[in-house]
Amino acid sequence: MIRFENLSMVYRRGGTRKLVAHQINATFPSGRAVALLGRNGAGKSTLLKIIAGTLKPTGGRVSSTGSISWPVGFAGSFHPHLTGIQNTRFVARIYGADSRELVDFVEGFAALGGHFRLPVQTYSAGMRSRLAFGVSMGLPFDTYLVDEVTSVGDAAFRAKSAEVFRARMERAGAVVVSHSMIQVRELCDMGAVLENGELTLYDDLEEAIAHHQHVMAGAA
Repeated sequence: MIRFENLSMVYRRGGTRKLVAHQINATFPSGRAVALLGRNGAGKSTLLKIIAGTLKPTGGRVSSTGSISWPVGFAGSFHPHLTGIQNTRFVARIYGADSRELVDFVEGFAALGGHFRLPVQTYSAGMRSRLAFGVSMGLPFDTYLVDEVTSVGDAAFRAKSAEVFRARMERAGAVVVSHSMIQVRELCDMGAVLENGELTLYDDLEEAIAHHQHVMAGAA
């Protein structure tokens, strides 16, 4: 369960005031996969960071039960001078996981070949995302935060990513940011629309998609 209590987030970018959240009160139930929808710039990725605890809100709070992942696919916490294997082992130690099991999973899933044994600073952005997604999926969380990560790589890798994600959803929940309604329908069972600082939660995914498409049509 993830609960927003009078959550507010305002920041300034280039002298412009940006409202992401205005006194939001809502609850994402445990074990549900929630599609977080909204136009570009609405603040979806910012909201994920607040849920993850990596960004402090302007006001209010987020409370939760169970463990929550970092935004799946986020590679910003990897040490650039360490290899993919070394970074994977480091994350395993932090989360109390078996480092050998995690390394084996990530090596097989991310399919980085010899690059897995090279420093992460030599990776392309796509390779870092593949490593990060593999590490994320190799660890058990009660709720996974996902930000467009299954769009990484070729069609075969995207299909594999979606398959692994669906397997994790059999025993966990998720908050998923995606611009693909096909992907949203494949992965999620409820939705929320973020617009002008307001979050509208729908138990019916199709109602959320209809609201989102109405917002997008108005912005066109």
